[in-house]
Amino acid sequence: MENTCKYQMDGLGAEEMRMLQRVQQGFHCSEILLFAGLEARGKINPDLIRAVSGLAGGVGFSGELCGALTGGACLLGLYSGRGDENEITDPRLNIMIGELMDWFSEKFGGQYGGTRCREIVQDDPRNQPQRCPRIVSGTLKKVKSLLSEYGFEWEGASSPCETNSTTVAREALASASRLDLACPCAASTR
Repeated sequence: MENTCKYQMDGLGAEEMRMLQRVQQGFHCSEILLFAGLEARGKINPDLIRAVSGLAGGVGFSGELCGALTGGACLLGLYSGRGDENEITDPRLNIMIGELMDWFSEKFGGQYGGTRCREIVQDDPRNQPQRCPRIVSGTLKKVKSLLSEYGFEWEGASSPCETNSTTVAREALASASRLDLACPCAASTR
Protein backbone atom coordinates (compact mmCIF):
# COMPACT_ATOMS: atom_id res chain seq x y z
CA MET A 1 0.00 0.00 0.00
CA GLU A 2 1.39 3.37 -1.01
CA ASN A 3 1.71 6.09 1.59
CA THR A 4 -0.29 9.06 0.33
CA CYS A 5 0.57 11.39 3.21
CA LYS A 6 2.04 14.62 1.89
CA TYR A 7 3.89 15.21 5.17
CA GLN A 8 7.40 13.87 5.66
CA MET A 9 7.29 10.94 8.09
CA ASP A 10 10.97 10.01 8.48
CA GLY A 11 12.29 10.18 12.01
CA LEU A 12 8.94 10.78 13.67
CA GLY A 13 8.09 9.32 17.07
CA ALA A 14 4.79 7.76 18.09
CA GLU A 15 3.36 11.07 19.31
CA GLU A 16 4.24 12.86 16.07
CA MET A 17 2.81 9.99 14.04
CA ARG A 18 -0.43 10.32 16.00
CA MET A 19 -0.46 14.03 15.26
CA LEU A 20 -0.02 13.32 11.54
CA GLN A 21 -2.92 10.87 11.72
CA ARG A 22 -5.03 13.70 13.12
CA VAL A 23 -3.98 15.91 10.19
CA GLN A 24 -5.00 13.17 7.76
CA GLN A 25 -8.36 13.00 9.57
CA GLY A 26 -8.85 16.71 8.82
CA PHE A 27 -7.99 18.19 12.21
CA HIS A 28 -6.05 21.42 12.57
CA CYS A 29 -3.25 22.75 14.80
CA SER A 30 -5.28 23.79 17.84
CA GLU A 31 -7.37 20.62 17.79
CA ILE A 32 -4.32 18.37 17.42
CA LEU A 33 -2.64 19.93 20.44
CA LEU A 34 -5.71 19.48 22.63
CA PHE A 35 -6.11 15.90 21.44
CA ALA A 36 -2.52 15.26 22.59
CA GLY A 37 -3.21 16.70 26.05
CA LEU A 38 -6.46 14.81 26.47
CA GLU A 39 -4.88 11.56 25.33
CA ALA A 40 -1.97 12.03 27.76
CA ARG A 41 -4.54 12.32 30.54
CA GLY A 42 -6.51 9.31 29.33
CA LYS A 43 -9.53 11.43 28.44
CA ILE A 44 -11.83 11.99 25.51
CA ASN A 45 -13.68 15.30 25.24
CA PRO A 46 -15.29 16.00 21.85
CA ASP A 47 -16.82 19.23 23.21
CA LEU A 48 -13.38 20.63 24.00
CA ILE A 49 -12.08 19.68 20.55
CA ARG A 50 -15.11 21.36 18.98
CA ALA A 51 -14.53 24.47 21.07
CA VAL A 52 -10.92 24.89 19.94
CA SER A 53 -11.97 24.34 16.33
CA GLY A 54 -12.70 28.05 16.30
CA LEU A 55 -8.96 28.71 16.66
CA ALA A 56 -8.06 26.80 13.49
CA GLY A 57 -6.52 28.62 10.56
CA GLY A 58 -5.63 31.62 12.66
CA VAL A 59 -8.99 32.00 14.47
CA GLY A 60 -11.82 30.96 12.21
CA PHE A 61 -9.53 30.67 9.18
CA SER A 62 -9.04 34.42 9.20
CA GLY A 63 -5.26 34.00 9.03
CA GLU A 64 -4.75 35.75 12.36
CA LEU A 65 -2.93 34.36 15.43
CA CYS A 66 -1.57 30.87 14.71
CA GLY A 67 -3.71 27.98 15.95
CA ALA A 68 -0.63 26.20 17.30
CA LEU A 69 0.06 29.18 19.56
CA THR A 70 -3.54 29.64 20.70
CA GLY A 71 -3.97 25.88 21.00
CA GLY A 72 -0.77 25.73 23.07
CA ALA A 73 -2.17 28.37 25.41
CA CYS A 74 -5.39 26.34 25.72
CA LEU A 75 -3.36 23.22 26.41
CA LEU A 76 -1.59 24.99 29.27
CA GLY A 77 -5.03 26.00 30.54
CA LEU A 78 -6.18 22.40 30.40
CA TYR A 79 -3.54 21.63 33.01
CA SER A 80 -3.62 24.76 35.15
CA GLY A 81 -6.89 26.57 34.52
CA ARG A 82 -10.04 26.18 36.53
CA GLY A 83 -12.81 23.83 35.49
CA ASP A 84 -15.50 24.77 37.98
CA GLU A 85 -16.33 27.21 40.78
CA ASN A 86 -14.52 25.05 43.36
CA GLU A 87 -11.15 25.27 41.63
CA ILE A 88 -8.64 28.09 41.56
CA THR A 89 -6.82 29.07 38.39
CA ASP A 90 -3.18 28.43 39.07
CA PRO A 91 -1.32 31.76 38.85
CA ARG A 92 1.44 29.98 36.95
CA LEU A 93 -0.91 29.72 33.95
CA ASN A 94 -0.37 33.27 32.75
CA ILE A 95 3.35 33.03 33.42
CA MET A 96 3.57 29.86 31.30
CA ILE A 97 1.45 31.42 28.55
CA GLY A 98 3.72 34.47 28.54
CA GLU A 99 6.78 32.25 28.20
CA LEU A 100 5.08 30.28 25.41
CA MET A 101 4.23 33.52 23.59
CA ASP A 102 7.81 34.81 23.91
CA TRP A 103 9.28 31.48 22.74
CA PHE A 104 6.86 31.21 19.81
CA SER A 105 7.47 34.79 18.71
CA GLU A 106 11.21 34.32 18.82
CA LYS A 107 11.35 30.87 17.23
CA PHE A 108 8.64 30.97 14.60
CA GLY A 109 7.80 34.67 14.40
CA GLY A 110 11.43 35.42 13.64
CA GLN A 111 11.68 32.60 11.15
CA TYR A 112 8.46 33.33 9.27
CA GLY A 113 7.95 37.05 9.79
CA GLY A 114 5.21 36.93 12.42
CA THR A 115 2.93 34.77 14.54
CA ARG A 116 -0.17 35.09 12.41
CA CYS A 117 -1.18 32.11 10.32
CA ARG A 118 -1.09 34.08 7.08
CA GLU A 119 2.44 35.30 7.85
CA ILE A 120 3.66 31.81 8.69
CA VAL A 121 2.32 30.26 5.48
CA GLN A 122 2.92 33.49 3.54
CA ASP A 123 -0.65 33.35 2.19
CA ASP A 124 0.28 30.14 0.35
CA PRO A 125 -1.40 26.94 1.55
CA ARG A 126 1.36 24.93 -0.14
CA ASN A 127 3.65 26.05 2.70
CA GLN A 128 1.49 24.32 5.32
CA PRO A 129 2.85 20.77 4.84
CA GLN A 130 6.41 21.93 5.49
CA ARG A 131 5.76 24.45 8.25
CA CYS A 132 2.70 23.55 10.28
CA PRO A 133 3.70 20.05 11.46
CA ARG A 134 7.05 21.36 12.71
CA ILE A 135 5.33 24.26 14.47
CA VAL A 136 2.71 22.04 16.12
CA SER A 137 5.33 19.50 17.18
CA GLY A 138 7.63 22.24 18.50
CA THR A 139 4.77 23.90 20.36
CA LEU A 140 3.77 20.61 21.97
CA LYS A 141 7.35 20.04 23.11
CA LYS A 142 7.52 23.58 24.53
CA VAL A 143 4.20 23.18 26.36
CA LYS A 144 5.38 19.89 27.87
CA SER A 145 8.63 21.54 28.90
CA LEU A 146 6.80 24.44 30.55
CA LEU A 147 4.44 22.11 32.37
CA SER A 148 7.37 20.08 33.68
CA GLU A 149 9.33 23.20 34.66
CA TYR A 150 6.35 24.49 36.65
CA GLY A 151 5.62 21.18 38.35
CA PHE A 152 2.75 19.74 36.32
CA GLU A 153 2.57 16.09 35.27
CA TRP A 154 1.99 15.62 31.52
CA GLU A 155 0.45 12.16 31.78
CA GLY A 156 -2.26 10.84 34.01
CA ALA A 157 -3.37 13.93 35.95
CA SER A 158 -7.10 14.48 35.58
CA SER A 159 -7.36 17.83 37.32
CA PRO A 160 -5.08 20.57 38.60
CA CYS A 161 -5.78 19.25 42.11
CA GLU A 162 -4.09 15.94 41.30
CA THR A 163 -0.86 17.70 40.38
CA ASN A 164 -0.92 19.45 43.75
CA SER A 165 -1.28 22.78 41.97
CA THR A 166 -4.18 23.92 44.17
CA THR A 167 -1.86 23.98 47.19
CA VAL A 168 0.80 25.74 45.16
CA ALA A 169 -1.81 28.18 43.84
CA ARG A 170 -2.93 29.10 47.34
CA GLU A 171 0.68 29.68 48.37
CA ALA A 172 1.25 31.79 45.28
CA LEU A 173 -1.88 33.83 45.94
CA ALA A 174 -0.32 34.86 49.25
CA SER A 175 2.56 36.42 47.38
CA ALA A 176 1.65 39.74 45.76
CA SER A 177 4.78 39.76 43.65
CA ARG A 178 3.87 36.36 42.21
CA LEU A 179 0.44 37.67 41.28
CA ASP A 180 1.99 40.74 39.73
CA LEU A 181 3.96 38.44 37.46
CA ALA A 182 0.88 36.40 36.63
CA CYS A 183 -1.29 39.40 35.81
CA PRO A 184 0.52 42.72 35.46
CA CYS A 185 -2.70 44.41 34.32
CA ALA A 186 -4.56 43.49 37.49
CA ALA A 187 -1.56 44.43 39.61
CA SER A 188 -1.58 47.95 38.22
CA THR A 189 -5.20 48.44 39.35
CA ARG A 190 -4.47 47.66 43.02
